[in-house]
Amino acid sequence: MTSVHTSARTPTRGKPSDAPARPIAWAMLSRALSVPLILGLVCFLPAVIAAQPGSGVRDTAYWLQLVLTCYAGARLATMILSTRRRLLQGVFWMFVYIAMGVAPFAQVVIGQTPTPMVGPRQDLVTAIAMVLVGCAAYDLGALLASRRPLRRRAPSARGSGGGKPALAHPLRLRLLVLLAFAASAFYVLKLGGPSVFFSSRQEINETVAASGVVTEGSNVGSAFIKGFGQVPALLALLFYTRRLATSHRARRTPSTVLVWVALAALNLVVNNPVSNARYWFLTVLMAFVFTAFPSSAAFYRTVLATGVVGALVVFPYADRFRYEEGGQRPVQSASVFEPLVTKDYDQMVMFANTISWVDTRGHTYGRQLTGSALFFVPRAVWSGKPEDTGVRVGQWMGLRMTNLSAPLWTEFWVDLGPAGMVGGMALIGYAAARTDRRYALAVTRAGPGSGSVLAIAAPLIAGYTFILLRGPLLQAVGKLAIAALCLMLITTFREQRAARRR
Repeated sequence: MTSVHTSARTPTRGKPSDAPARPIAWAMLSRALSVPLILGLVCFLPAVIAAQPGSGVRDTAYWLQLVLTCYAGARLATMILSTRRRLLQGVFWMFVYIAMGVAPFAQVVIGQTPTPMVGPRQDLVTAIAMVLVGCAAYDLGALLASRRPLRRRAPSARGSGGGKPALAHPLRLRLLVLLAFAASAFYVLKLGGPSVFFSSRQEINETVAASGVVTEGSNVGSAFIKGFGQVPALLALLFYTRRLATSHRARRTPSTVLVWVALAALNLVVNNPVSNARYWFLTVLMAFVFTAFPSSAAFYRTVLATGVVGALVVFPYADRFRYEEGGQRPVQSASVFEPLVTKDYDQMVMFANTISWVDTRGHTYGRQLTGSALFFVPRAVWSGKPEDTGVRVGQWMGLRMTNLSAPLWTEFWVDLGPAGMVGGMALIGYAAARTDRRYALAVTRAGPGSGSVLAIAAPLIAGYTFILLRGPLLQAVGKLAIAALCLMLITTFREQRAARRR
């Protein structure tokens, strides 16, 4: 009788018995949310923008932009309502909906763009069409990934091959913590102390320029100091956050809690929103949230849904700390959509300008992407090293301020043309879908435990997706490469008993 009683109780504790209840409950909830969500993203918001007064012409560009906005809205709604947590794909469609859909649509309606468009109107039509084609290619890549079954990584015998998940080696993780404190301390001292990090981005940039790590025409030195001062601290915090979120033993260990508190304080200095770019702080915030709540589907859906509102309302005004008091740009808005026209969302118009630039200069056939891949090579060694794509286009346009975006579609277009852009976006969609599926398994099953590297890498990449999609790549790959290096150094495929403790 004892064995019968035990076997009857065991399923009620495990996920097999809980699994039917949760999909049924969520199915009822998703049906209640699906209609207003889809109508809001696909119909209501585009209709409100279309009704705004402006001098925009309702030509081919207008209708293509409307189609792109509705398409991205429908895909974002699908990500939010999905029973699976599609982390990378959800962030991708949130960026596309806001930066390549809603904002450019508002610009077309109002008849104003953040940066001037120097080419003919047809280049804008081409840009919108290519973004739409690139999104379809991304979806195709994701569909192909979903058709390919994942290899089951069942626990293998000791000493066997590579079926085991990637884990953080306990000793190397402690070394990462030491590296984080050492590198961040050097970064803080190099810039003059913690107080500088709570002033403004302008003062940070001026201090870096005066520190002697920036040489004329090259920012490699400053990029490495900032990267190593920020990325190891963030990664160490994420690993300890996951340990506390998934391990009862860790929450009862004072040393683990104290290390987490110290890392949190360190990140409040080097990764705070006052002295850092908004896109980087968004990366920090999303990576932390998805690491702290790895298995909460409700939290995932809430982040995607509220992210749209935050991008429309909060993000355009979040640069008030970028400049000192006398240099802040005044906030003047007669319409809720005016910030989308006058501030940061220049991705579509910069794609159009890049098409005009390529028409006059020709494709670079891999040169720009090679420069991004070899970002660490100083210009003193490589005199012909390419500049940021956004910088090169801005200089060609004759602008003094060349800190312009170069969305990922643009990077592929410059080097490889339309065929390369379609292929590149399809590969990214395939990789994102495969990573999402691996991540869902890592956080919903016992498997790798609190030391799972993928459970940290996926949220970090998801947050950094905003930077990669916004571009330019030459500016974006530095911190991503440092994160990859740190993860490689602490990763092991040998099972650790400590990693499986709860």
